[in-house]
Amino acid sequence: MLLGLAGILLGLIVLMVLAYRGWTILLLAPLAAAIAALFAGEPLLAHWTQTFMGSAAGFLAQFFPLFLLGALFGKLMDDSGSVDAIAEFMTNTLGPQRAILAVVLAGAMVTYGGVSLFVAFFVLAPMGLALFRAGNIPRRLLPGAIALGTSTFTMSALPGTPAIQNAIPMPFFGTTPFAAPGLGLIAALVMLTFGLWWLSLRQRRSERAGEGFSDDQSVADDPVQLREVASTAREFDPAELRQGAHSLDRPPIGLAVLPLLLVVGVNLLMTALVLPAMDTDYLADPRWGGSSIDSVGGVWSVATALMVGSIALVALNLGRLPNLRDSVDAGANASVLPVLSVASLVGFGAVVAALPAFEMVREWVLGVGGGPLVSLAMATNVLAALTGSASGGMTIALQALGPTFMEISAATGLDPQLMHRVAVIASGTLDSLPHNGAVVTMLAVCGCSHRESYLDVVMVAVVGALLALAVVIGLGTLFGSF
Repeated sequence: MLLGLAGILLGLIVLMVLAYRGWTILLLAPLAAAIAALFAGEPLLAHWTQTFMGSAAGFLAQFFPLFLLGALFGKLMDDSGSVDAIAEFMTNTLGPQRAILAVVLAGAMVTYGGVSLFVAFFVLAPMGLALFRAGNIPRRLLPGAIALGTSTFTMSALPGTPAIQNAIPMPFFGTTPFAAPGLGLIAALVMLTFGLWWLSLRQRRSERAGEGFSDDQSVADDPVQLREVASTAREFDPAELRQGAHSLDRPPIGLAVLPLLLVVGVNLLMTALVLPAMDTDYLADPRWGGSSIDSVGGVWSVATALMVGSIALVALNLGRLPNLRDSVDAGANASVLPVLSVASLVGFGAVVAALPAFEMVREWVLGVGGGPLVSLAMATNVLAALTGSASGGMTIALQALGPTFMEISAATGLDPQLMHRVAVIASGTLDSLPHNGAVVTMLAVCGCSHRESYLDVVMVAVVGALLALAVVIGLGTLFGSF
């Protein structure tokens, strides 16, 4: 049993170290799974073709529509000039004196509306650099501002966010994108308030020290060369950002924001009115996999919202999309590497969960003091940290422990909506360690190094999220889900 546990740890170390060095996760995940199975004395080929591939295929079947439509929507928003228009509006409205707030709010607006993180990076970085230069704010604070606006409360806390991380718990817990909305709003407020306080504190300290903006770049990496590192972080392959054709004309701010509002509105409409009114008993038929609306309804809501948003984008900006087919192709292609990479992580997790030694891990996680919410948060936190992926770490945790937590829910009355929100917020904490693909890419496009800017990323994306997680667990334990 101890040898099997050593194999699991060795597999995780190989996965983490080589992924950070840019090796493709498509090969690393089955390699790490083979190492874990070898130490456990389990059949390697059977685990690869039956356990690994079966779970990876299941993840693809559930979530590929969201990766596909999310990447397509983000690419259309970028090529139509809509993201640029929103960034320019925030720049002109708030100005250099409030440069940090402008970057945070612009990032929050586009990502909550469904624009991929990497699309936002490549628009917000130039906008932020111009603002920071005009306001004489140190360049090193820009990654923290971008991280706060794009990778914290809009990813894991705000109710209805179309981020893939918010969709993953839905089939496991039978929840919707709007699970525990009150707790989500409180968590978002904690993250935003703490992050802005920290960045403002850092700005005041730099002013007292006489430090201003510098055009010297510490990093000269080509972000496209980081695609293997970035592929597990979010649902967009950054290499596809250069494909298609970008509009030279920007839409008015109203037209730029409208598709984002449609995504949020249609998501809410589908969740609250349309799906509950539909007769979906037919899903129990074996023809449809013996499923139920609880396991597919959340994915249907988000997919429909992203589809409506994409159609509206094309209709409103047809003249601003110089080569629509190339933009659509690039958006679709941008989803392939990320979804296969995360699916491979899920396959690795399935192999680990099937090993006899994993029972020791399960008992340790469930034996942690503080109750099931703390156990769920810890399991998701640790796996997100080790894999460098919020979505991958959370899926591995829920595949291995989700049924156990649902049994606890049935026995104790613990609301699955509360577990949904805890799992999503927990996935967005320790995933932002130095090897995370989004962190590496963001620092590269801002021209900053880990040494200069990583402390600010940690404070806004890790410490702020952990504070919000603690608040949600505390309130949820006392008052339940709301």
